[in-house]
Amino acid sequence: MNDLLPFLAQVSLFKGIETEELPKMLNRLNARKVSYKKNDVILREGQSVHSVGIMLSGKVKVVKEDFKGNTNVMTFIEPGAMFAEAYACTQTANLPFTVLSVMETKILWIDYRKIISTCTSACESHEKLIENMMKALASKSILLNQKIEHISKRTTQEKLLTYLFDQSKKSGSNEFEIPFSRQELADYLCVDRSAMSNELCKLQREGVLNFHLNHFKLSKSSSEAQL
Repeated sequence: MNDLLPFLAQVSLFKGIETEELPKMLNRLNARKVSYKKNDVILREGQSVHSVGIMLSGKVKVVKEDFKGNTNVMTFIEPGAMFAEAYACTQTANLPFTVLSVMETKILWIDYRKIISTCTSACESHEKLIENMMKALASKSILLNQKIEHISKRTTQEKLLTYLFDQSKKSGSNEFEIPFSRQELADYLCVDRSAMSNELCKLQREGVLNFHLNHFKLSKSSSEAQL
């Protein structure tokens, strides 16, 4: 586990905690590293969760199927990110989604109950750990609200533009890359892929944007109008 210390020191959950404190802390948290192959089911819809996952390498996607079997990609998770903390926190809630590996992936699992139970010495490091967990839960709530804003728009074009302008703001530029393929973007926005592709081509013809694969460039006039 020592080879992970420089990486874990940069993870938001351990922010502000001295690197030399991490080995003892990981031991107290019952931390365990698990490897997954491509397309492995990491967490299945309906199961209960008691551990928090920290992505060490690879990539996973969080998906949910509707009653017709259509898949909705809720989000992707990449190295350094944490997931399942909200459901581990409630302890009694069953997962409403499935987590799948997109490629070979390694995850560090930490017992949530050990996070919220302070150590016998009530050390500052553990107090910082709890504070970081609370911040992570709040941040996830904000991200969920952002997705609700995207998919609550009436038309496919409005959903697309709302999402793309948000990505532009996050990158600080009108030229940026998104983390989704076409199908993944359609799933994320809960729209038909063909209809979305038609809207993208239409927006490109109108000079609102240019794109190639997952690389986008918004026209300055459209960016200024959004602002």
